[in-house]
Amino acid sequence: MKKPVIFCDFDGTVTETDNIIAIMKQFAPPGWEQIKDDVLSKRVSIRQGVGEMFALLPSGLKQEIISFVQRTARIRAGFQEFVDYTRERGIPLFIVSGGIDFFVYPMLEGLVEKEQIYCNGSDFSGETIQIRWPHPCDDTCHNDCGLCKSAILKKFAGDRYQRIVIGDSITDLEAAKMADHVFARDFLQEKCEEEGLAYTPFASFFDIRDALAGKEVIA
Repeated sequence: MKKPVIFCDFDGTVTETDNIIAIMKQFAPPGWEQIKDDVLSKRVSIRQGVGEMFALLPSGLKQEIISFVQRTARIRAGFQEFVDYTRERGIPLFIVSGGIDFFVYPMLEGLVEKEQIYCNGSDFSGETIQIRWPHPCDDTCHNDCGLCKSAILKKFAGDRYQRIVIGDSITDLEAAKMADHVFARDFLQEKCEEEGLAYTPFASFFDIRDALAGKEVIA
């Protein structure tokens, strides 16, 4: 029997909104919206676009940005209970996030251990914020993801692990294609339907916990 392991997105999944977009809207550096549009239209890669957007922000804003995210971001209902459920059942849970360490870690403190979080890094030693990419694409992915979710899933062999993916956006799609089971909402749900991928819709983490507990996913 394959061992279940869960890979969960952060922005728009654990949190109710996308924190990178919220940060950019709040601090509004000139030029960020054009970069965002270039990313969405795939004129530039996610890695390039995110790096360019944060490079528009002075490093001195670090604490102000952290405070803003902690003040405004909302954890989706049922996440604590979902985490408790995975711990009780001994199911490994990993957060796989295209977000940045300096706001992802504080938001998940007390909920998920750092060792279970894959996200992008940051460098505040220069005049502007520089993003670091410790989890890049492997030789089989040419999307320049920044944080490559499919490369992370490949660390858990499909013949040994039942890979469960939870997400909401286009950045979760390639991982969803590799998963044994997908929980999807918003744009990922639309893409799963377009591409004929089986998925379970969710609004809260109570929905996911109940599906797991009801053995709809894990036998």
